[in-house]
Amino acid sequence: MCAAIVGWAHSKFGKLEGETVESLIVKVTNEALSDAGLGAGEIDEVVLGHFNAGFSPQDFTASLVFQASDDFRFKPATRVEDACATGSAAVHQGIKSIEAKRAKFVLVVGVEQMTTTPGPQIGENLLKASYLPEDGDTPAGFAGVFGKIAALYFQAYGDQSDALAQIAAKNHKNGIANPYAHMQKDFGFEFCRNESEKNPYVAGPLKRTDCSLVSDGAAALVLTDMQTALQMDKAVAFRAAQHAQDFLPMSKRDILKFEGCTMAWDRALAQAGIAIDDLSFVETHDCFTIAELIEYEAMGLARPGEAAKIVAEGQTEKDGRLPINPSGGLKSKGHPIGATGVSMHVLTSMQLTGKAGDMQIEGAELGGIFNMGGAAVANFVSVLERIK
Repeated sequence: MCAAIVGWAHSKFGKLEGETVESLIVKVTNEALSDAGLGAGEIDEVVLGHFNAGFSPQDFTASLVFQASDDFRFKPATRVEDACATGSAAVHQGIKSIEAKRAKFVLVVGVEQMTTTPGPQIGENLLKASYLPEDGDTPAGFAGVFGKIAALYFQAYGDQSDALAQIAAKNHKNGIANPYAHMQKDFGFEFCRNESEKNPYVAGPLKRTDCSLVSDGAAALVLTDMQTALQMDKAVAFRAAQHAQDFLPMSKRDILKFEGCTMAWDRALAQAGIAIDDLSFVETHDCFTIAELIEYEAMGLARPGEAAKIVAEGQTEKDGRLPINPSGGLKSKGHPIGATGVSMHVLTSMQLTGKAGDMQIEGAELGGIFNMGGAAVANFVSVLERIK
């Protein structure tokens, strides 16, 4: 065990009228400090996860955390970015400071404000998470990139429309129980499966219900060392924290294998000394339903091309073999880029401490997290366990 989470905060995700990047940062910072029972003066380092890429005119944001308290002044603060895995990159950087004994308490904040940006520009901003020399002219932006991946998967293994609709329906159903979720509505399988005026095709075989939401939001957590954590009111430890970065161009990889995801999971499970079925649940990166489907194979739940079988059998439902995305995932919760990875760690910590409310997985002991940047380029896996 390398570090522990001892406090956290999570804003509502969605179209947040009247909020700014700064106001969201300040809100979750103060709430996380309060939850940990700490003052700003006791924090040794600040790490901010903020993708931006044009969403906010303020592009130098690390010190915005200091707007929460003057007591942060002169402390180290760094902004971290790794596409859609930005939040987990920030968490893992905080862990490294704890491991190196450069800090006793690290505050990690993730934030994004996306909904104030015009639609066409949102697509342009998100496409910056792909390799522009190859994918820069992709119709439908980043959704088009995953539309290509879905089309290739369909070509290799047959039509997976039923499986994708089941994943979307599962995550929307789970999201009803998440008070922070952008969309708390159970659409059901039939709506997700069929094209309609409200559920048109977006890119390739992907419909609107196959795509995560453009959202605003923030989350924060406080990290410390194991010895200190055991003296706090609550503590959720990292049994594992692994990061595997792959090539940016999809042309240099077999894009249907998500090999970076597999590598990160293999390393994390080995570090934790467990198998995938030892986990109580997983929060995984369903930026698009095809991503979640391929991630089942990459993490070892199914053989290549056979993930649809475990979907049809209900193995990833809340009451299944391994519940996936009990929070509703990005599909229901929303995907404010810089906040997503921090959100995953916060919601997993809530599950493990029995504070997840209607989202709660009965008897949850070990939680897995997979947060992905780009098309399986940045791959972060954490395994969390409550120790107090």
